[in-house]
Amino acid sequence: MRRAFAAAALAALCAHPAGAVPLAADDVAKLCNDAEGPAHCMRLVEAQQIKRLPGLAMRDGNALKVSLFPSGSTTFEDVDTLSGGTSYALWDYSNELNAVVLWTQRDDDAGFVLLQRATGRRTNLPSEPFVSPDRARLVTADFCAKRCENRLTLWRVSRESVVREAEWTPDESWTDAGVKWKDATTLVVDFTTAAGTTGTLERKVGQPGWAKR
Repeated sequence: MRRAFAAAALAALCAHPAGAVPLAADDVAKLCNDAEGPAHCMRLVEAQQIKRLPGLAMRDGNALKVSLFPSGSTTFEDVDTLSGGTSYALWDYSNELNAVVLWTQRDDDAGFVLLQRATGRRTNLPSEPFVSPDRARLVTADFCAKRCENRLTLWRVSRESVVREAEWTPDESWTDAGVKWKDATTLVVDFTTAAGTTGTLERKVGQPGWAKR
């Protein structure tokens, strides 16, 4: 999700990532109505999520401390630089994967980090992750006019890691897309093309056209 603040905020409002208690779009809109930028907006979201997910994370200045399970913790440190720096914010919790979803911004690029609490492993994701019903995969859809991957990506999930499994790019250019799981092997994708037309398609995990990683 590499786009300007307005587009990034809109994507955040409409998305439902792989989590148990995402904030409602109206709640995010109210929180971020007067936000100074994406990092400020997501800090406001984080404050609400820390309340809703007690014991999962705590904020101390520029440090976001996230608890691991069954024990331990890991810290994400915001860093300011001349080019903008890096910031993190708690976005959601995935009960299905025992993982924490963090929003992150590095200079002008926004994305997500999936933290597996059992191992402390971090995986950078281009956009919000959606977990399959069988918990075996994640999917991300990263589409925009500029500075996006412009593809669907399947991620294979295990206790030890999350790795890219396959990617798919449409024949025509898309400027936006949302994805959800219909079942463990079928994706439903709503998209907008560069020409401004919209559509919906279904794509099977095993059908031809996926580029294996």
